Amino acid sequence: MDAVRRATGSRPTPFQQFVLKVHSRCNLACTYCYVYEGPDQSWRDRPRAVSSSVVDAAARRIAEHAAVHQLRDVHVNLHGGEPLLSGPAPLVRYVAAVRRAVAERAGESCRVHVTMQTNGTLLNHAVVGELADAGIRIGVSLDGGLARHNSRRVDRRGLPSWPAATRGLRVLAGYPDAYAGILCTIDPATDPVEVYESLLDFAPPSLDLLLPHANWAAPPPGAGVPEPYGRWLATVFDQWFDAERMRTTIRLFTEIVGLLMGLPSGTEAVGTSPVVAVVVDTDGAIEQVDSLKTTYAGAPVTGFDVFRHAFDLALDHPGIAARQIGLAALSPTCRDCALVEVCGGGNYAHRFHADSGFLNPSVYCRDLEFLIRHIAGRLSAAVGDARLREG
Repeated sequence: MDAVRRATGSRPTPFQQFVLKVHSRCNLACTYCYVYEGPDQSWRDRPRAVSSSVVDAAARRIAEHAAVHQLRDVHVNLHGGEPLLSGPAPLVRYVAAVRRAVAERAGESCRVHVTMQTNGTLLNHAVVGELADAGIRIGVSLDGGLARHNSRRVDRRGLPSWPAATRGLRVLAGYPDAYAGILCTIDPATDPVEVYESLLDFAPPSLDLLLPHANWAAPPPGAGVPEPYGRWLATVFDQWFDAERMRTTIRLFTEIVGLLMGLPSGTEAVGTSPVVAVVVDTDGAIEQVDSLKTTYAGAPVTGFDVFRHAFDLALDHPGIAARQIGLAALSPTCRDCALVEVCGGGNYAHRFHADSGFLNPSVYCRDLEFLIRHIAGRLSAAVGDARLREG
C-alpha cells in the first residue's frame, strides 16, 4: 500500500472523526446486528465498560493528533453496544477529558464536536438533559416510524424495543439543540413512502438511510430482485425532492447531489474522498470502522492501542490507506465506470469477497447505479424546467 501511495502521490489524511466505544454490550438483540451476529466476535473479549485509563489515554492521543496536524475541528462519536448502559455520567466524563486535553495541547481554536448514537430505549428527560448540558448531540437508530417497521429490533427476551425507543424519541424531540437525527437501515420489503413519512413524525433534523451491511460472501436479502434497494431509495428521494418544503436533510441524497455537482464527499457510503474515521474500543484498541466486522473475524484490527501508539501509526495501516487513496483502491470494473467519481465503489465493507478481498465493486453496485442515475435525471429535469420558466 505504501507503493501505491507513492505511485499516486497520495499522502495520509489525518483522522478527524474518533469513534469512542463507551460500552461493548447492548440491551437489544436486533436480529440483523453485524456487531453481535457477524463473523467478528471480538466484543466477547472486550471490557464491558471503558475504564478511566482508556479514557485518559484516548483523550491524550486525540489531542496529540489534533496538535500535530493543526486540526480546527475534531468530531467525537460515542458508540457501543449501547453507550447508555452505564448511564450518562461516563459519557460526560469522556467528553470532558477529550475537550480538556485538546484545549491544552491543540489550543482553544480546535473545536470538539460530539454526538452519541443510541437505540433510544434508555432516553428520558434526566438523561437527555444531562447530555444536552454537556454539549452532546444524540442520534437514534430506528428502522421506521411504525412498530411493524421495527420487528427486528427486539430485546434479549425477544420483546419489542419499539415502545421504549419511541418514548425516548418523543423526549429527545423536546431538546432540538441536542437532537442529531435518526439513522435508519433500510428494508426493501417495507413501503418506502410509509417508512419515510412515519419517520418524519419524530421531527428528525436529519435522516441517514443506510444500506444493510452485506457483501459478496454474505449477500443482502432481496438480491434476486433487480435493484431493490436502489428503487426503494429512489422512491424516497422523489418524496423528499418533490416536497413543497424540506422537512429534514437526508445525508445519502445530499451527498450524491453534491458529488454530481463536483463537490467532495463526506461519507464512506459514496464518493472517493479519504476516510478520516477511526475507532477506539473499550480496551483502548485502535481499530478500523465497525462495518468491517461483517467481512471476517479480525478485519478491523490494526494492532495498535492508545496506550502505546499514536494515531499516525494507524494512518499507515494497509486497510486505512486503502480507504484513503481513492480511485487507486478500486477494482478495474469500478475505475472504468462512468459513475465512479460519484459512487466511489460504495462502502468499502460491501466490496468484500472471500476469494478476492475488497478489490470488487460493491455488492450494491446495481442499486447505487440506479439511484445515482435517477437523482441525476431528476436534477437535470429540474434545471431544464427552471430554464424554461426563466425563458
